[in-house]
Amino acid sequence: MAQKKYLIAKLTSCLREDKIQLWKPPYTNENKAAGKEMKELVQKYSSKLNINENDTENMLEEIRCKAIERGTGNENFKVTGIARLDIYLPRRKSRKIPLETNLFITGKELRSQIAQEHALKENAIKIIINKKQLDLGKTLEDQGVTHNAKVMVLQLEQSDEETKRKVQEEELQCKKEKEINDKMQRTKKGLEILAEREEYLDPDSVPYLDIANQTGRSIEIPPQAKKALVLAMGYHEKGRALMKKKEYEIALPYLLDADKHFCECSTELLNTVDNYAVLQLDIVWCYFRLEQLDCLDDAEKKLSTAHRCFQRCYGENHERLIDIKGSYGREKVLFLRLYLLQGIGHYHSGREKEAAEYIQKASRLHEELSIDPDKVHRLSLLGFSEQEARLALRACHGNVEHAANLITNRREEKAQIRREERAKRRQRLEDINTLKSMGYSERAAQVALHNTQGNLDQAFQFILDNPELLLEDDDHDPVAMDQFQVSQESIDQLMYMGFSRESAEQALKVFKGNIHLASQTLAHYGGVLPASLQLSPEGSSPSEESTSSKDSPTESAGSSSSATDEDMETDAVNEILEDIPEHEEDYLDLTLEEEEQIIHEYLSYIQVPQH
Repeated sequence: MAQKKYLIAKLTSCLREDKIQLWKPPYTNENKAAGKEMKELVQKYSSKLNINENDTENMLEEIRCKAIERGTGNENFKVTGIARLDIYLPRRKSRKIPLETNLFITGKELRSQIAQEHALKENAIKIIINKKQLDLGKTLEDQGVTHNAKVMVLQLEQSDEETKRKVQEEELQCKKEKEINDKMQRTKKGLEILAEREEYLDPDSVPYLDIANQTGRSIEIPPQAKKALVLAMGYHEKGRALMKKKEYEIALPYLLDADKHFCECSTELLNTVDNYAVLQLDIVWCYFRLEQLDCLDDAEKKLSTAHRCFQRCYGENHERLIDIKGSYGREKVLFLRLYLLQGIGHYHSGREKEAAEYIQKASRLHEELSIDPDKVHRLSLLGFSEQEARLALRACHGNVEHAANLITNRREEKAQIRREERAKRRQRLEDINTLKSMGYSERAAQVALHNTQGNLDQAFQFILDNPELLLEDDDHDPVAMDQFQVSQESIDQLMYMGFSRESAEQALKVFKGNIHLASQTLAHYGGVLPASLQLSPEGSSPSEESTSSKDSPTESAGSSSSATDEDMETDAVNEILEDIPEHEEDYLDLTLEEEEQIIHEYLSYIQVPQH
């Protein structure tokens, strides 16, 4: 298949150079059949490209027929508005089929049509167009689908057994589809929860995601940018976890979602981390392993973007990496995959010289990065994991002693970072307790310290300047506030401090009798509550029904529902955390088994002697 693509690309290039249009006379007659001059072309290109005449004739005829089809489709679209879509079916079908449709049908209707025409289970396929998952509820036109668009069909079933009974097959596929859709929804929910969480929450009880640089230290990022980056990296990790299991059909939608969220981040931010470059590689790799590179029109652009991003992050000659990590051996696996994919792209486009250059570069890197299993075993006897051993051996060019020292040093560095983080956490908890001792809630203390970078004096001022923080989460109901019974003694105390009866009573109701908070707030705002805390007149006459509502069955049911939602959120978050690897360099730990096989395959195509 790859060789045929290469030869067709070469023939197409020759036709362009010679300015030959096969769909026009004399190569196509009025009946749209091949003209006699085609035989001369067959002989000419067969000799030029060293291909046998029969294969040359078949491929030229395929190019001619496709050109006629496209021309007819273009004319038909102009007249009738009926678009022609190229449907790339799952790899077990291994073919491209044209489909004619208007662009006003919904994504669901298109999916149904494809499933019916090609004997696929509708609920077990996903449609990718323009690197986006098709929205079933919107029309094709609303989603930017155009005439001659490429439509990629992903089949989500895991089994290749075609001999199962119909009923069993349908049950399994429906169950699998439901599991996949439920999983994607849980992933989305879990990532959104984690993206919204802030680091001022207690990480021992409430997990959150942090962004770290190549040394493992946290990076300060504006909240909105951080949210987009957390979502992007979360979807990427989910996709990578599926890629490790070789579940490329399921992984691709996650990777495309990650790409969408990365595009919401600033260019400056993307230049500081290599994640975006790695994602571009993973997307192209997924399309390649699905045998659907034809559907990715900008594969070459994505690989060029990855290369530029690596250069910006690592330095033109990896000098930044060497400065930070002391070597760049681990990151070479990314360049191996980059060169391999670039070589494959050149080969499929008929550029044999460039293909040979890049695939040979990948082959040389593979030889350099191949790990001796005995050395991994020797390091494992010292108590190091296989992953640590592989990464360290690549960084140290296979030297076992240096690798052991590197792992030990890295473990100490990580332990030091953890100690520093624990010290920061202890200090933060002490500051939170200090503010709590002054009458402020834990939540108010956390938010204030976060917004003032841990400065206790500024945090105190921040709370006073943002009085809504003084209210508990369930204190925002003005009816409940006004309903609170204030003691005369408390009112007298505040009046003794110089505040009016009305302000004293209102402040005590808002703060549920807390004299300390009431007096501090009134003093800070000149004797009156700020507008955001003042009670509305409507809340002054609550009904008896409202008073007893806390004990009503409805409220109890609501609490139960809330607990259930909280459990579901916890499950969603835990599912995300399971897919986040413990080792920060997990994405560099490629076994290179797939790459080795593909390198050998393509080297045999371009007839380059293997070293």
